[in-house]
Amino acid sequence: MSGIIGKKIGMTSIFDANGKNMACTVIEAGPCVVTQVRTKEIDGYEAIQIAFDDKSEKHSTKAEIGHFKKAGVTPKRVVVEFTRFEEGHTKTFGDILKVDIFEEGEFIDVIGITKGKGFQGVVRRHGFAGVGGATHGQHNRLRAPGSVGASSYPSKVFKGMRMAGRMGNDRVKMINLQVLKIVPEKNLIVVKGSIPGASGSYVIVERWS
Repeated sequence: MSGIIGKKIGMTSIFDANGKNMACTVIEAGPCVVTQVRTKEIDGYEAIQIAFDDKSEKHSTKAEIGHFKKAGVTPKRVVVEFTRFEEGHTKTFGDILKVDIFEEGEFIDVIGITKGKGFQGVVRRHGFAGVGGATHGQHNRLRAPGSVGASSYPSKVFKGMRMAGRMGNDRVKMINLQVLKIVPEKNLIVVKGSIPGASGSYVIVERWS
């Protein structure tokens, strides 16, 4: 498999062989179960669907319960399809994927949802500095965006103009993160640096491409 689903535990720091302190992120990666194998003959494309983290049947639909029952597992919270595989892969219904598919020292990509900041102004969202001093008739303009368009021509605001709006809650992919340590008995993987999302959020860990 090219990846696995995980949950961000939080950040910490460890020392390398030279005594250098490195910031890192701890991810609970798996165990994940294969819930569906898609083929070109039936689905039109090849993919392996895996699921992670149990949830009760009370909070699941009948369709979800039936889907997971085919794989012989309880309902799961997160389902992801992977379309890139390694040569000779033979994954079938019910197979378990654990963090041992990765090795210490290799490089991976991590996909997550960033923290949502809500509706923000231009100073916080884009780093604007405001219009300057508060004298000479400048009333309540310190954090204002300023002019956003021309007058009679083109008589509109161009798309992409940096303005106030929703900030955060975006899907972000961090590439080329090094695996510093793997703890297979606890399904933990420690990667160098930070990854998107709050502690407890779900992430997708892929082998570096």
